[in-house]
Amino acid sequence: MKKYLAEAFGTFWLVLGGCGSAVFAAAIPNGDNNQLGLGFLGVALAFGLTVFTGAYAFGHISGGHFNPAVSFGLWAAKRFPKSELLPYVIAQVVGAIIAGLVISIIANGKAGFALTGSNPLATNGYGDHSPLGYSLWACLLAEVILTFFFLIVILGATDNRAPAGFAGAAIGLALTLIHLISIPITNTSVNPARSTGVALFAGNGEILGQLWLFWFAPLVGAILAGYVYHSFFEESRRARVATSFDAE
Repeated sequence: MKKYLAEAFGTFWLVLGGCGSAVFAAAIPNGDNNQLGLGFLGVALAFGLTVFTGAYAFGHISGGHFNPAVSFGLWAAKRFPKSELLPYVIAQVVGAIIAGLVISIIANGKAGFALTGSNPLATNGYGDHSPLGYSLWACLLAEVILTFFFLIVILGATDNRAPAGFAGAAIGLALTLIHLISIPITNTSVNPARSTGVALFAGNGEILGQLWLFWFAPLVGAILAGYVYHSFFEESRRARVATSFDAE
């Protein structure tokens, strides 16, 4: 249970920190149509910081996935048992849903708050629900490719040949970069739990109808990355044995 609780807490933190920053702090009216707040760059950094801090808080307990795509990618790379996939995904989705509920409750505590715009509650979407109107196919391609490289970074940074202690930083910065690229395209998912957690409270049936893409694309990208890394970049058993003999 410690692992599953850690995944739920970590995913809650990711959604609260990332989506919460977009809902509460991205743009703050300052009169005469001026805006203060975090802006585009700040929201991207907030998502990266949640993974950076969450990895060091919970990584030693559960591995710090906080994302069904990460769990599936690690499974495809043969670093995570199939038997743990469903419990991890359930824990991640539960944590994300609770975070989405908390964001919704807090947001509704402000007078005049309304679920408007193409991406209410920092939801993801394509077409009319893409921040800049990107098509289904453009959004699908972006989510597959960006999740693929997110998993490549995760697998490389956590490889036993990589410098120890820096994985959280590399992964957090990778997620920041991904958001800098794709917030205008899909509002950035690469995480089915994150997408689900806020979509359930957005009050928009069209957004719920588009949720399939933000499960399908990240899982495809992650599984492809796991297969590619295991097939082409993973250290072979022969090399590990040779290294151990050299050390002796």
